[in-house]
Amino acid sequence: MQLLEGCIAGSYNRRKKRLGGYWQDRYSATAVETGEHLWRCLTYVDLNMVRAGVVSHPRGWAQAGFHEILRPRQRYRIIDREALCEVLEIGHVAALPVAYERVVQETLSKGSIRDDRWTRSVAVGSKEFVERVAADLGTRALYRKIHDLGDDDFVLREPAARYNAVSAPEIEALSLKTA
Repeated sequence: MQLLEGCIAGSYNRRKKRLGGYWQDRYSATAVETGEHLWRCLTYVDLNMVRAGVVSHPRGWAQAGFHEILRPRQRYRIIDREALCEVLEIGHVAALPVAYERVVQETLSKGSIRDDRWTRSVAVGSKEFVERVAADLGTRALYRKIHDLGDDDFVLREPAARYNAVSAPEIEALSLKTA
């Protein structure tokens, strides 16, 4: 991921004749449980440009996974729809577009707000899933805590104070340099 991000940032900066940071934060991965939690994560990612005010629906953003799920390309597909159906617990590929469009519409009708469970967590899922991820991390989960968000939603994350105390001054300094 670091190599990919570096190449993209370097190419953009050369093309625009600019210097400085390109990405706001370092890459981080979040373990997401299959089923309902994965549904919400996919929808959340597809609504990024809606939250940013660029489009009113993910169909207006050509690079959204929304298009790949609803009408996959004949060549150079990005998403393995059969595997996606399996982890989303959908019986047949033909049901995927209808189900996904329904989930996106339901989410849009509720209002697409930023949800830090997807951006600040190490793991998202049921209590058992998050506990298993924490156990698998071993000592790397030492300062991370499991939080109950209600409705069988649990997250594993670091205390915000630990993260902000270390990086906030650095981010501020970088922001001033690149402005």
